[in-house]
Amino acid sequence: MVKQNIQGDAYVQLARQTIEEYVRTGKKIEVPKGLPAEMCQSRAGVFVSIKEEGQLRGCIGTLQAVQPSIAEEIIQNAVSSSTRDPRFPPIRPDELDKLAVSVDVLGEMEEIDTLAKLDVKRYGVVVTKGYRRGLLLPNLEGVDSVEDQIAIAKQKAGIGYDEEVQLERFEVIRHQ
Repeated sequence: MVKQNIQGDAYVQLARQTIEEYVRTGKKIEVPKGLPAEMCQSRAGVFVSIKEEGQLRGCIGTLQAVQPSIAEEIIQNAVSSSTRDPRFPPIRPDELDKLAVSVDVLGEMEEIDTLAKLDVKRYGVVVTKGYRRGLLLPNLEGVDSVEDQIAIAKQKAGIGYDEEVQLERFEVIRHQ
């Protein structure tokens, strides 16, 4: 299962604070003092997802750590999710009060050789064909089968439905 954390924890608060500051001022915040130690001392891939009235409004992340800490990864991906997701226009200040934000911290990637090792509720998936790579997080509304999960990840990567791909799975800790 996707490990769920309590609503509005430090991860979500940091993402929301980043989004609000960047959308209002165009400035990226510094890592605040007083965050939990694991946010400042650990590294991991992180996805920041934004929904408005239940509909996806932005989702950008990293498969593996790029920044020196999870906190910095959240800040970078919150800015990107709110202003650089190519599927959506940048978030406007008048939308800020309507947004729901979640943060997924990714576990280690594990290569798999069969769909039987996937579970849409527990594992996210990465599909790879050459340089094209697509990812889909676990436990998403409307994604009810492994086949759906693979098809969506392939579509995101520009990989044809019938093309063979390398598969990886991962678990997340979801903060919402």
